[in-house]
Amino acid sequence: MASPRLETFCCPNRDAATDFVVSFQPVLFGALSLGSAALSLVFAVLQILPKRKGYRRLGQYSLPRPASSSRILFIISICDILGCAGIIVRSSVWLGLPNIIDHISVANSTDALPEVFCVGSAMWIQLFFSTSFWWTFCYAVDVFLVVKTSAGISTIILYHMITWGLAVLLCVEGVAMLYYPSISDCEQGLQHAIPHYVTTYAPMLLVFVANPIFFSRTVSAVTSLLKRRQGIYTENERQLANEIKMRFFKIMLVFFICWVPNIINESLLFYLEMQTDINNNKFRDIRNAALITWFIMGILNPMQAFLNTLAFHGWTGFDVDLSLQRRRELAWDSVSTSVPNSATHNPIVGTTLLHQSHIQEAKKNMMGNGQHHSDAISVLSEGNWNQSNILLSL
Repeated sequence: MASPRLETFCCPNRDAATDFVVSFQPVLFGALSLGSAALSLVFAVLQILPKRKGYRRLGQYSLPRPASSSRILFIISICDILGCAGIIVRSSVWLGLPNIIDHISVANSTDALPEVFCVGSAMWIQLFFSTSFWWTFCYAVDVFLVVKTSAGISTIILYHMITWGLAVLLCVEGVAMLYYPSISDCEQGLQHAIPHYVTTYAPMLLVFVANPIFFSRTVSAVTSLLKRRQGIYTENERQLANEIKMRFFKIMLVFFICWVPNIINESLLFYLEMQTDINNNKFRDIRNAALITWFIMGILNPMQAFLNTLAFHGWTGFDVDLSLQRRRELAWDSVSTSVPNSATHNPIVGTTLLHQSHIQEAKKNMMGNGQHHSDAISVLSEGNWNQSNILLSL
């Protein structure tokens, strides 16, 4: 689970609210987190692996190399998978070696290994989930820019600099503030911990606020683009716009489901932390709510890896193909389909968002469409790229 409370737990002189939730049924919590993360990781990896040649969803055709948004979605999946891997390792160690948790609770312990593992695993999880938040924000920006200005693959370098740079900077800065002057003797006080929580939740809140705005403006721009493409707005165009809107809705729905419990839980714990005695009976309902949301977080946070792949790509099936010969064929297909397009306009390729009649209509009119129209439509169907092509392009 990606919660700054687990980093605060690494301090032996932790606050009472943190000690209350982390120390409640740690075996059950670790088992639930481990099971959720393992299940999510397996299905997420299964989703992004290349599929056999015979596997083809409705409307899926040979496509040129993915645009930047296709790569962003793949990178988000990789970040989620690495975050889940960190949860699996941490939960496994805490379940298999419960003495490590006991050593962390000893203020004067000379054994540094438990604290180092606690801090290292917490930073690993926070880093990759924070990076996933930044990439999710960049995805919303990218689809908007592609539709509005036809920004292309060249912006991916800028996205890398923003996401990894900000994630590492905020993670290191927050942890340095939290563990001052040392891990074994963290400075106490709510004011001291606030910078750490701000650096953790800032990218999450950015996605909550900014992404719906960018997605809404993108849908409006796509609607206008479809109307201009042929001068009419048919039922096919209307259904395409609705499917794009539903795609963005699914992405935000997954994000809200997986991370809203974190904000609720943190608010409850901050309220308890400001009280002189959190064990007072008048705070019983708040304590129960904090524990419930704590366990919900342990289950839902890791599930983002798998749920995101469903929102991005839909269910891609079990028919996985790991043969080297197949990857070589895909590489040759990618080259052969991209060479002719370098001298002409890119066609509006098939997508599961389009009906067969709409696909045929797009092919008939592809010579009348500009490069901007092709890129704008194709970038919104990046979930339908063959996953092995995405692997080859990275």
